[in-house]
Amino acid sequence: MESKFKVARHPAHPILIVFPLGLLSTSVIFDVVYLLTDRPVMSVVAFWMSVAGIIGGFVAAVPGLVDWMAIPSGTRAKQVGAVHGLGNVVVLVLFILSWLLRRDEPSNIPSTLALVCSFAGFGLAGITGWLGTELVYRLGMGVYDGAHLNAPNSLSVRPTSEVQTP
Repeated sequence: MESKFKVARHPAHPILIVFPLGLLSTSVIFDVVYLLTDRPVMSVVAFWMSVAGIIGGFVAAVPGLVDWMAIPSGTRAKQVGAVHGLGNVVVLVLFILSWLLRRDEPSNIPSTLALVCSFAGFGLAGITGWLGTELVYRLGMGVYDGAHLNAPNSLSVRPTSEVQTP
């Protein structure tokens, strides 16, 4: 099914997710650089990358939710989309917790718990990102009206054409 939220005739959600995914991932990279070099400026950069990524995540969620609500109930796409979306809510919560834990610290130095939150968010974002690509590339969500919304998992050997769309 085609996306219901478009920008210049292209689905908006896949366009917008690159920002929070890239910014939040980069914040983790700067945290690692801080841990390796003990340079406080790296934790400041990680802090502000997280802020931008969190804001971008909320922006990207709007068209994602609009598209998910339009998916027919009872389809595999609806289930995968729900796990993808809820997982990304958890990703944002983890990064928000990490941000809250370091916002009042000098040079935004992260505590162990702040690092655990951001690293866990990064790992979960990898899983939810994979689910997002499953939605687009395997199930055809947001791409065309003839999408295979019940196609089998891409890790299976079954082709998408085996399943009839509703």
